[in-house]
Amino acid sequence: MSQNTDTVNAYLDGFRKNDHAQILSCLTDNIQWTVYGAFQLSGKAAYDKAIDGAPHFIDPPTLDVVRMVEQGDVVMAELTGIARRAEGGEMRMSMAEVFVMREGKIAERRAWVIVLKENDFR
Repeated sequence: MSQNTDTVNAYLDGFRKNDHAQILSCLTDNIQWTVYGAFQLSGKAAYDKAIDGAPHFIDPPTLDVVRMVEQGDVVMAELTGIARRAEGGEMRMSMAEVFVMREGKIAERRAWVIVLKENDFR
């Protein structure tokens, strides 16, 4: 594995444990995070506040890597996950993530999250 994929794996592991320090150590200071259809933010302070998924979710999410590929300074990951809702129940999702890397750290994260309501594809 490369330094970039090691960083992305450490980042995802930090999310699985809700370890803010581990997550933030994988990011550049001017990180850009976009979840299409939901939000966009800039900088580590804003990122730190968004890690817990707002008040709608509890506990760290379950995240499983389906596949990860790297080309140049970009790592792309296909993920599946489960986030537990504060009001009860859970949200199952399929995600595509683009991590733009700079000197071994995540400089930009772009995510597409599809909520799965019926089965593994819908």
